[in-house]
Amino acid sequence: MKTIHKLLLTLLLSGTAWLGAQETGPELTLDRIYNSSEFRAERQRPVFWVEGGTAFVTIERDEKGADQLIKYISKNNKSSIYLSASAITPEGADKGLNIEDFTLSPDESKVLIFTNSSRVWRSNTKGDYWVYDFDSGNLSRIGKDFPSSSLMFAKFSRDNAFVAYVQGFNIYKEDFTTGEVTQLTKDGDGDIINGTFDWVYEEEFGMRDGFSWSPDASKIAFWQLDASDIGTFYMINNTDSVYAKPVPLQYPKVGYDPSETRVGVVDVNSVEITWIPVPGDPVQHYLPAMQWVDEDLLLIQQLNRKQNELRIYTYSPSSGDLQKIYTETEDTWVDLRYPDISSNQWGNNDFLLTDNNTSLLRMTEKDGWRHIYKISLKDGSKTLLTPGEYDVAAYYAITGKDMLFSASPDDPAQRYLYSVPLNGEGTLKRLTPDDFSGVNTYNIAPDGKYAIHHHTDAESPITTRLVRLPDHKTVSVLVDNKVLKNKLQTLDRPSVEFFRVTTSEGVEVEGRMTKPSGFDPSKRYPVIFHVYGEPWGQMATDSWIGLYDIFLAQKGFVIINMDNRGTPSLKGSAWRKSIYRKLGVINADDQALAAKEVLKWDFIDKEKVSVWGWSGGGSMTLNLMFRYPEIYKTGIAVAAVANQLFYDNVYQERYMGLPQENPEDFIEGSPVTHAGNLEGNLLIIHGTGDDNVHYQNMEYLVNELIRQNKQFRMMAYPNRSHGIYEGANTQWHLYTLITNYLLENNGMTQ
Repeated sequence: MKTIHKLLLTLLLSGTAWLGAQETGPELTLDRIYNSSEFRAERQRPVFWVEGGTAFVTIERDEKGADQLIKYISKNNKSSIYLSASAITPEGADKGLNIEDFTLSPDESKVLIFTNSSRVWRSNTKGDYWVYDFDSGNLSRIGKDFPSSSLMFAKFSRDNAFVAYVQGFNIYKEDFTTGEVTQLTKDGDGDIINGTFDWVYEEEFGMRDGFSWSPDASKIAFWQLDASDIGTFYMINNTDSVYAKPVPLQYPKVGYDPSETRVGVVDVNSVEITWIPVPGDPVQHYLPAMQWVDEDLLLIQQLNRKQNELRIYTYSPSSGDLQKIYTETEDTWVDLRYPDISSNQWGNNDFLLTDNNTSLLRMTEKDGWRHIYKISLKDGSKTLLTPGEYDVAAYYAITGKDMLFSASPDDPAQRYLYSVPLNGEGTLKRLTPDDFSGVNTYNIAPDGKYAIHHHTDAESPITTRLVRLPDHKTVSVLVDNKVLKNKLQTLDRPSVEFFRVTTSEGVEVEGRMTKPSGFDPSKRYPVIFHVYGEPWGQMATDSWIGLYDIFLAQKGFVIINMDNRGTPSLKGSAWRKSIYRKLGVINADDQALAAKEVLKWDFIDKEKVSVWGWSGGGSMTLNLMFRYPEIYKTGIAVAAVANQLFYDNVYQERYMGLPQENPEDFIEGSPVTHAGNLEGNLLIIHGTGDDNVHYQNMEYLVNELIRQNKQFRMMAYPNRSHGIYEGANTQWHLYTLITNYLLENNGMTQ
């Protein structure tokens, strides 16, 4: 469910719009938002730091619209062509390669270009790879004998002699000088998965790339999953042929076993595989991270099935010695990388290593706050680096004697860059200047002297700068979004305020309120509560509210976002972990009781109260409509989990435990249990091709509402996934549907 939350935040922050006719004027329309390029946002393309951080390379278009690589010098942002479009034009082609992503060889003498991609689950991770050699000027395709768009995760060996990749669930190495291809695993067939992952590992651990070269290029460590016992869930495609087609999906539901998982090390010369003897039942655990420390030492992370115990092992391939160096347990759950608005590290579960690779950095919540500890690889001893009563949001980098990380000790809606000494004896130092109030995120150079800095606040889309550290001096503004910002100034814009309310149970809840322009406190305004409320999303942040909230405010709505207990707000471990085994209960109670406090404000019309949300927010919407019908009059639930037993095992078991042990908690937290209490206006929306929160949820809820003789409306989007964006005009249609329902049931007009 976290995927759509991240997608929605990305769309809102970027102001993404589609090409089409343009309009002007102070009033927004859905056409202007979703069917025009009028409010198109600029975005910084991904950067690859080179030469230790003294420069970086990024993708840009030349004057003919072709992709090329441009190099920028960090100290002054001076640019030069790093790799021209003509240099990456295949023989016989009339244009250069479309660069979707790229990596450099360790010695930066070659560049590996990813292009012609196709989608696997959420992301386009399957495609073609080409190598350009700067020394020879040669451009060659990797895996040219395999079908087009079928290679995954190609990467150079550390000695620059080979490229390894996944094709058809097996791992191959290729000598890109001779073109010789060696198959390193041979049993991959879809049930047996080598070097990549199944659906749930990608969705819940962010894991896609499943293999890694050793530093001496003699071995490759890789994951193998056996998904043969995973149940198949069938989606139905009714529209692409006369006869409906089933779409099979290996999907482990809550309470059902995950894939059997193990890590192996293959000798790339002898092709001999050694399986690392991680103890325990390989079905009843997860292995969410594996990384090389040096040419003869690996770090392995193991989570038990309930995800409340993390074990860290070291493994030596030469001796076969496996040592457990660290164990961390929680009464609730143990997080790997923490979900946070300042972190762009989703899926990178590796540790930062320090002290000449003899220690790792680990964030834990054992003292009531989320802090960073330095842990010795030799004996597991810990050194606290961030003492104090505040939460670390994410850590970025180690620079010399300091560590750089994100936090916001005074305001959980914001994020700033801080540093502390690695010896655990220094004091907290804020590096982000006061001028950048709001949410700040960073991509820090390997030498720690420069960073790509992204800044946003509630009234401003993202600006991206190249900054020097530690003084945070701006070298250059890379993306200012001046055109978008100037366009926004022509609109009738709302005001944004942050507030706190204390519920009748004594819980203090932070919120963000968007008020219509020309707000008159003597009037009474309809209110929309936009909700999420689960452990993978924070809503009341000091980041840009986006075009749709501006549009709704122009229609006369007050829009409220609030963060209940269980959300990843920087308010201490007890705040976040209190939701354990109470998902759907404690978060709904906090939202409703906080809403009651908001409804005491004189300018809120208590008879015109709406709530809407997507994914986890859709589930929250249903729970609020069913459990608190006296508060919420209109609700719109998009892609909601109606029955917690229908969602995947990793997510649901992490926060709820195993249904075999506490089934009553799953029943109580599921919206469908309380559907008979519906009194207000309810619209439920779902994509029939949703492989995350299955369409099954909507039909199950529909059956219960019919059984309870409750009237409602529903909309199914054929073959659309969890994001409901595929197909021409889909987003415009979707938001028109949502808007019309809100206006209709609040006595307003379009």
